[in-house]
Amino acid sequence: MGKIVVTEFITLNGVVESPEKWSFPYWGDDIAAYKKDELFASGALLLGRTTYEGFSEAWPDRTDEEGFADRINSMPKYVASTTLADPTWNATVIEGDVPATVARLRDEVEGDVMLNGSVTLAATLIDNDLVDEYRLLTYPIVVPEGKRLFAHDADAKLELVSSTPMASGAVLLTYRPTR
Repeated sequence: MGKIVVTEFITLNGVVESPEKWSFPYWGDDIAAYKKDELFASGALLLGRTTYEGFSEAWPDRTDEEGFADRINSMPKYVASTTLADPTWNATVIEGDVPATVARLRDEVEGDVMLNGSVTLAATLIDNDLVDEYRLLTYPIVVPEGKRLFAHDADAKLELVSSTPMASGAVLLTYRPTR
């Protein structure tokens, strides 16, 4: 049985939208190693349509010596969408009851089911108490606007599992819900 893991790049003021605009100055070997280890420990990706479309445009033609591209390209992806008709890139569209399907994935997938980005889908999982772990790579920056992970009326009580400072000043904060 795996865990449903929400893993996000996040600013100090909670913004997760458009990390390509603010996270790159903080990128380093330690963050790259962490993201690689996280990906290789996961059994599947869970994505909303917008994130899926961005990833599926960026990754299929990439290669790298570390095997990150091969891993992300080959692993199963589950996409919550009411409009995506013909997924490619090793993806299955979740139709119907998204929370029930995600709960089943927890039992069916070996390894973690990792949700990247996909703020609307994350809100659905939070509202249905389906998140087993939050991995928040928190960057030392405040941005004036953008979608926030906990922007809706979320009611999540969390316990800190670990905190890992990165060389650039970012901090990986890992939380689990207190159920």
